[in-house]
Amino acid sequence: MAQIAAESGVRVGQIYRDFASKEDIVAALVEADLAEFLAKDLLAESVRNGDTAAVREWIGRFTRCDEPIEECRMMTEIVAEGARNVRIADIHRNLDAQVRDSLMIALEVLVPGPAAAARRVLLVDMILTVGLGMVNRRIVDPDLDCRALSDRMERFVDDELGELRTLG
Repeated sequence: MAQIAAESGVRVGQIYRDFASKEDIVAALVEADLAEFLAKDLLAESVRNGDTAAVREWIGRFTRCDEPIEECRMMTEIVAEGARNVRIADIHRNLDAQVRDSLMIALEVLVPGPAAAARRVLLVDMILTVGLGMVNRRIVDPDLDCRALSDRMERFVDDELGELRTLG
């Protein structure tokens, strides 16, 4: 709570008055962060314009580890709370569905067609798994060379996209 209050500039007591429960606070934080991070308007505009370079850049949001370490800590705390709290776990499932849907839209633009459908799903899972892993690594090793790790992840995604394009 103290971290939330410090980052938001709102007193702890006021936060408790504005929200009915801890879960409501987490839900509001997660929804606001997700909306900002996903930038669905940017993705939709890129899709509408057929701008595959912008769509590929958008996917980079999941392969870079450039978030401040405090954001990484907050994310892992919320994930851990989901293991103890059913309502937070539900929030996570909703978050996961939104992220997966957005990534699927992006990948379908880059590699359309039914031949690559199953592999697109697998690539979404890989991107999300490694992305969350990078967040956890940053907490364990704050001096982690994120640039090198992100560059390798970008190459992995590009290699996978290239392979998917050969499926027809």
